[in-house]
Amino acid sequence: MAKGKGNSGRTITVEQIASAQRRPSWQAATLVGLGLNKLHRRRTLEDTPAVRGMIEKVSHLVRIVDEKA
Repeated sequence: MAKGKGNSGRTITVEQIASAQRRPSWQAATLVGLGLNKLHRRRTLEDTPAVRGMIEKVSHLVRIVDEKA
């Protein structure tokens, strides 16, 4: 198991605001990894460094809707 903070219960909700068409395949794959594949779809995810990194990589295609502690 990974070391670090335990499950702190923090979540982040993201929404896809742009299409992955005409984008590099790795960006489409990152959206799928986040559970997004269609416009205006929202997913509530655990707020971890890995998820934050994925959001940063496709920040031009998604927006953060809500962050809860």
